[in-house]
Parts: sequence; structure tokens; C-alpha cells
Amino acid sequence: MTTATLDQPIRDALARGGVIDITTTGRKTGQPHRIEIVFHNIGGRLYISGMPGFKRSYIANLAANPHFTFHLKGSAKADLAATARIITDEAERREVLPEIARIWKRDDVETMVEQSPLFEVTIDGLAG
Repeated sequence: MTTATLDQPIRDALARGGVIDITTTGRKTGQPHRIEIVFHNIGGRLYISGMPGFKRSYIANLAANPHFTFHLKGSAKADLAATARIITDEAERREVLPEIARIWKRDDVETMVEQSPLFEVTIDGLAG
């Protein structure tokens, strides 16, 4: 995996949120699994969620191995080593998911709290 210096264009991209790819390690195969997904910066913290009602292999992969690659692919391009913290605590989900629902123009926050995948992302080396 290529890592990038967290220069200002990368920090700016992380502050905006948007469409990225992530590569997880398959929990059964051990093989890389890359998908396109959207991330959000809420209060300076990075989150990835998804629509309710579907099983997601990436969540199972991250539960087995929380280390993944966060691929910026917009104006700033970088492959960043990252760690996921899957959020199952209902109170924390109720803090974060209404913001994501607002961004997505959804009015089914209760369904999202019950069913949507949600994890916080920590980019290695971002602090400081």
C-alpha cells in the first residue's frame, strides 16, 4: 500500500467528505476487497455509513480486521492507511446518523439507527 504525506490538499479533502474507495481484507479469503463509498466529516471526525436494510461484507471484513485503505480519488488522490471503529452503541448512533440523514435528505432516522452500517475512521498519522 502506498501511504501519502498528509499535506494540505489531503487535509482539505478529508475536511470536505465525499466519494472514496475503501479496500478491506476479506474475512474468509484474506484477499483485498475494494468498494466505492461516501465518507462524512462531522465535527472534525470521519464517518462512513450506508443505506439501511442490506448486509454489507465490508462491515464483516472490518469487524474481523479493522485496518483498511482509505482511497481519496477526487482533487486530492491518496491511499491512506486507516482503522475502523464500528459503532454499535445506540446513543452514539443517534448522535451521528441524523447528520448523515440530513446530508442524504432522508427522513427515516429511526430506520437508519436500527439498520445502517456506521463506523468511525481514523487515518494513521492524522493527529497533529
